[in-house]
Amino acid sequence: MLAQTPFLPLQAQDLSTVDAGVESDEPLLLEADTLVYDNDRQTVTAVGGVQIDYGGNRLVAQRVIYDRRTRRLVARGDVELVDDEGTRVYSDEIDVTDDFRDGFVNAMRVETVDKTYFAAESGERVGGVRTTFNNGVYTACEPCEDKPDQPQLWRIKAQKIIWNGETKTVRFERARFEFFGFPLARLPAFEIADPTVKRKSGFLFPRFAYNSELGFGVGIPYYFALSPTYDLTVTGTGYTSQGFLGEAEWRQRFENGQYSLKIAGIHQLSPDEFDFDEVDSTVTNRGMIGSQGEFRINPMWTFGWDVMVQSDENFSNTYEITGYDDYYRDNQVYLTGLNGRNYFDLRFHKFDIQASTLPDRPTALNDKQPWVLPSFDYSKTFDEPVAGGELTLDVNSQVIYRDELHVAPVNALRPPNFREAEAVRGIAGTSARLTAESEWKRNMVMPGGLMVTPVLAARGDAIGLDASADSVAAINSTSTFLTGADYSYNGDAYGDVSADIRSAYYRAMATAGLEARWPILFSTSSASHVLEPVAQIFVRPNAPYGSSLGIPNEDAQSLVFDATTLFDRDKFSGYDRIEGGTRANLGLRYSGSFANGWTLNALFGQSYHLAGDNPFASPDLVSVGAYSGLETDVSDFVGMVGFTTPDLLTMSLGGRFDEETFEMRRGEVAADLDFDRVRIGATYAYIQQQPLYGFEDDPSRNIEGDRREFGGRLALQFNENWRAYGSATYDLVSETLSRSSIGFAYDDECFTYAMIFQRTVTTVTKEESTSIGFNISLRTIGDFGTGTGQFSR
Repeated sequence: MLAQTPFLPLQAQDLSTVDAGVESDEPLLLEADTLVYDNDRQTVTAVGGVQIDYGGNRLVAQRVIYDRRTRRLVARGDVELVDDEGTRVYSDEIDVTDDFRDGFVNAMRVETVDKTYFAAESGERVGGVRTTFNNGVYTACEPCEDKPDQPQLWRIKAQKIIWNGETKTVRFERARFEFFGFPLARLPAFEIADPTVKRKSGFLFPRFAYNSELGFGVGIPYYFALSPTYDLTVTGTGYTSQGFLGEAEWRQRFENGQYSLKIAGIHQLSPDEFDFDEVDSTVTNRGMIGSQGEFRINPMWTFGWDVMVQSDENFSNTYEITGYDDYYRDNQVYLTGLNGRNYFDLRFHKFDIQASTLPDRPTALNDKQPWVLPSFDYSKTFDEPVAGGELTLDVNSQVIYRDELHVAPVNALRPPNFREAEAVRGIAGTSARLTAESEWKRNMVMPGGLMVTPVLAARGDAIGLDASADSVAAINSTSTFLTGADYSYNGDAYGDVSADIRSAYYRAMATAGLEARWPILFSTSSASHVLEPVAQIFVRPNAPYGSSLGIPNEDAQSLVFDATTLFDRDKFSGYDRIEGGTRANLGLRYSGSFANGWTLNALFGQSYHLAGDNPFASPDLVSVGAYSGLETDVSDFVGMVGFTTPDLLTMSLGGRFDEETFEMRRGEVAADLDFDRVRIGATYAYIQQQPLYGFEDDPSRNIEGDRREFGGRLALQFNENWRAYGSATYDLVSETLSRSSIGFAYDDECFTYAMIFQRTVTTVTKEESTSIGFNISLRTIGDFGTGTGQFSR
């Protein structure tokens, strides 16, 4: 009996159609060129372009025979079976039950929805959940379209592969790992998570490390997928020199955020492997506990933290505890808010330096780091104009506590009786400051295109100080040193300043300013040019306590005067120092655009102290204004120029030049060249010696005050997958290649490999260290390598 039927619904026990024997509410739909019924053998044969759909499963073949007695389907010829999860099975012949739960396949290939691949001489499916591949192959690499028989980059061959859809695991028995078809390793049995599973309990790939003090280390992580919202990773690492390091990390996710908790500890077997003058050599039982988290309270507010406590100053850094091994560590708890043009930030800080220096050594810095309890910033820009201009309000406060006085030697040639002087980076005791500042400005365009911006600003500070006796003595030592120094402070006598150190200071500052800009446009058929003279003047009284050494300077210790800060109203980097006096800033801006795609930008200018006390010529505890280029009434010249070419070269040059001789005081050059597959970058930096504040020549210690450094980097993309990269930094003063690295990497859709070699040299002591790091990632299998650590020697 022959029939033509497009997607004919098949009902069980209804012999007027095709009896598929399917006891289900789901209809079985069949499409074929020809149907042949054999009532004697109880078979139905579909021939030509056969397609069967049932319960989300689809079977395509050239010929399908259904045996109603055994209730099995035998499909032959270019067979493709797609199950309800999207997994595809390809074969020349498949023998399955009519509900697609059980079956046997010869010469099969399987492709999952996430692009992982199985192949086997034969396979068997039992119960709809367990598939066994005999003499099978597994990989996450897509077969080559041009050479489908070519071995994938990596694959696992096994005598038996068991894919269990119920436990969501894939087990390999008598397996071997192959790379480009060559066997690299053999394993009697191992198990991985189902490729469709994103989180599954089990062992992760091991981590490796080597360090001369720790020895060779192997870490074995075990991952517990406890629920969709929280998990736990436990890692045991054995070091040949120091013993067993245990780590555990708990992570939990919520709809509005997440947090983690980590603990680690070790009983060191051989502390004497470390240098005798390092903190690592003085402790046996070491450990840490740390937590990180962030939560969005609502669209405007965010609360978070990143905190750690440990048994000693250097444990997490020595053992490279991921997330907590930074040399400079900022423990903090914060609350931030952002709504339109309003900003709120409240933070508590505890700064730590994870250094190996013993705490009782003069060079130890960790106990000198402050607690900030808290720091607070609030900024509001009013939406509606005020008197036709923009009004902003800023509030800043900080409370700082430090256990020990933080002083640093001033690396300079001094008069003989002042060689012991030191800069006071931070006082021992408590200091607090509250600052409120408002600014109003209005942009106006005058006839002829002149743009005028009047500025009005007001600021008030309240400062409290509770300094220790050691801090008072250090302040006096600094004042004596400044008296005898023939640098920017001209030998002014300060004497004993103990009587001037107060418990409270109050200061205020009012500023009236005016900025005028006159952009002039020049155009040609191939380019446009904008030349813009800029002039500013700020009129202020003298800064209160401008020459007082009693006010701590915690947040304004870094001062860089260059073209980017030329037009700043207050050029100090923080709130602890305040700029007073009358000052004018003059400059000339240029920007050009050319038809060939080139752009050019430049700025050149100078600053002038017109009246009152020059705050940059007034000392503080760290001499922040010394040799800044602003300490004289006529400042150094500052300038910068930058240009770009279309898709090829970007270059910038900046510098500061003496106001009389035009000698370079500071200079930076940066260039990036981007070809099709080559990127080259180079930087050069020069900083002239800065007595009192920075470096100066010191032949007795073989130290040169000028800083000159050249850096280069190179990245090569050989093809779609391979790339190489390298960088180097050369100290031109000490003639030392201080840092260098080279690495290469490969990555594609299933495999990633990266290796890097690094070398560092201390410019003064010439001590050298070399490290090697690598990482291998096999998609769906896992990552292994040195992790965040490296092979070091």
